[in-house]
Amino acid sequence: MAQQHLDPTDPTARAVTGDALADYLRGQATEFLRALRLHRETGGGQNGTEESVDAARALRHSARRISGSLHTFRPLLDAGWSEEMRPELAWLSGTLALEHACAARLERLLLALHRLSGSAAFPAQSAASAVGGRVTGAGRGVPAPANGRGTGPAAPPSATAERGNLTVGAAKAGALLERQLTLARTRAHSTALQALGSSRFHAVADKVAVLASEVPLTPTAGGADLRPLAAAAGERLNDAVAALPLVTAGHPYNAEALIHGLSPDPAPHPQDGPWHQVRLLLRLHRYAVEVLHGDDPPLDVRLLAAGQALNLHRDASEAAAAAASAARTPRIAPATAYALGVLHADQRHEVEAARFAFQQSWQKRAVGTA
Repeated sequence: MAQQHLDPTDPTARAVTGDALADYLRGQATEFLRALRLHRETGGGQNGTEESVDAARALRHSARRISGSLHTFRPLLDAGWSEEMRPELAWLSGTLALEHACAARLERLLLALHRLSGSAAFPAQSAASAVGGRVTGAGRGVPAPANGRGTGPAAPPSATAERGNLTVGAAKAGALLERQLTLARTRAHSTALQALGSSRFHAVADKVAVLASEVPLTPTAGGADLRPLAAAAGERLNDAVAALPLVTAGHPYNAEALIHGLSPDPAPHPQDGPWHQVRLLLRLHRYAVEVLHGDDPPLDVRLLAAGQALNLHRDASEAAAAAASAARTPRIAPATAYALGVLHADQRHEVEAARFAFQQSWQKRAVGTA
């Protein structure tokens, strides 16, 4: 029976027992083993083929779903086994994600450099493009002209000089970013291969293989209702969103967010942490809904849009950090440092655009579920 409208907070809805959790975990363990077999059949990712990349992605996805479900429904699972498995699965998914993250970050930064310097026509990346908003380009809320050029009056001489400086430095900035992120990607690839060949990974794979046939539920879990635990995951998400500065995010420009800038402090941007946490809680909430609904989860378009905005927020935040890190390279030319500074500011504007898009999506969801 399809459960299209199952609400974990509705006391009149039919209970979903621990058997559904066992079925879900067995299914994800089977997906994990299938992806692992495909990864080995395609050469273990030695040549970075499309099949091996897809297999690594599938491994990450199933590992995250198993780990997230162990976290949300931990009272129904053997405590010792669950606490031992969760960090190992988090280690595996994090290790496998590094190479893809480096490649995506480099592509994002090079596209932004081309767009900002005017050296080529590349489509702008923005949060609103993925969630149906109008914030484009660097997140300033102005739609880009169809031909990629400004339609207003000619730029003043000072703006022309700044564009010239940016064009001069963009090529060298791009080359510097490509060297640094390609090296990081190569190291991440080697780290992933070493991890997949390690005894630590083999121990995880063995436990997942056992999980595919035997789920260590507690003696009372079989008849327990999963909905209160799933509802608690949703409440944690709502509480985290409530703590966000959504009033600030309701404006397309947040000058305070640029104060951190290109300071010598390499620490992560102080405003980003709570947003990253909401992204993780949203993922846990989505996995909990999958457990409740089995093979027929409902599609919440507004929640999907909010998740896409948070993914873009994470991407832009990490891209800005990479630009700032490159700008701290000793003895780089002033034009290169200038281009990297503009790139950093552009990505921080993309962060604000993503926050604005999330705020819009979340408000619509709140109205739709009221």
